Amino acid sequence: MAFAIDIHHALDTLTREVESYRVPVVDLIAVQTKDPFKILVATILSARTRDEVTAAATHRLFALADTPAGLAALSLTTIEQAIYPVGFFHTKAGHLQKLPQGLAPFGGQVPNTMDGLLTLPGVGRKTANLVLAMAFSIPAICVDTHVHRIMNIWGYVQTSTPLATEQTLRQKLPRKYWLTVNSTLVSFGQHVCLPRRPRCDDCILNNCCPKNGLQL
Repeated sequence: MAFAIDIHHALDTLTREVESYRVPVVDLIAVQTKDPFKILVATILSARTRDEVTAAATHRLFALADTPAGLAALSLTTIEQAIYPVGFFHTKAGHLQKLPQGLAPFGGQVPNTMDGLLTLPGVGRKTANLVLAMAFSIPAICVDTHVHRIMNIWGYVQTSTPLATEQTLRQKLPRKYWLTVNSTLVSFGQHVCLPRRPRCDDCILNNCCPKNGLQL
């Protein structure tokens, strides 16, 4: 790729553009509840799952249990039935069943550190970073498949894995974008810059996207 997009122009433009898009479910739960536990559970459920499926699953689960104590009282079968058909629902139900025990060393509260979050069942770096940003407003770069893919399309990074993308972005992405880059690019990736059939003709960045060989 001969050049990289102007990251300030791209993210500032998209921040305004995605305001009219449907809000990602984890962001919506964060705004509505400001509850780290609900944000954590929704983030776990959202992995490799469409937003509308995640939204329905969280609604059903939180109707049964919306605290660690409530979750601890549910059987594995009940959790599975509540969250189906999210991706890998058997595995995620197992993680959720163990979550109250995982939170016990933290007084039943969701920890606000990367090291603490990574001790919890079903939590990797992507989930931990999103919880830090969404639940605690701690600057953290959450890199999911949309962020990894779009940043490479833009030529801003040249990486082969989301972890490598996160590490590179930590070195070069202006800190003012850390809290919002995931939400912005997830919305953009779900509505316009689609993985299989990107809507380039409808893209507000079409005239400056390296994929099209154009530059401001």
